[in-house]
Amino acid sequence: MKGDLIELRGLRVFAAHGVHEAERSSPQPFEIDLDIVADTETAAHSDDLADTVDYLGAADVASAVVAGPPRQLMESLAATIAAEVLRDPRVLSVTVGLRKLHPPVPHDLDSAGVRVTRSRG
Repeated sequence: MKGDLIELRGLRVFAAHGVHEAERSSPQPFEIDLDIVADTETAAHSDDLADTVDYLGAADVASAVVAGPPRQLMESLAATIAAEVLRDPRVLSVTVGLRKLHPPVPHDLDSAGVRVTRSRG
């Protein structure tokens, strides 16, 4: 797929998602990475934000999904973020990395997460 990569790394949102009560009982930190594929050639020449994908808008979308209604599965959250980012017609595809930092499990675990990729059409 032709396109350039717009990267967002380490967006943090506190939310309460999960299957187990310990996960749903209090907000925990989630970290989001987005890899957005878009044609940025016009923007490179025009130097105009209107000609590219606004990464602030993508960060707002991802934050709103994670801060929104509780979900059991990170797969569901990540897929919803991808679908919302793809609403921008300039986005050709998006990969969403979603991690729950320090999940409440009886192990020394830094994070648990998923990575999903969705494309237009």
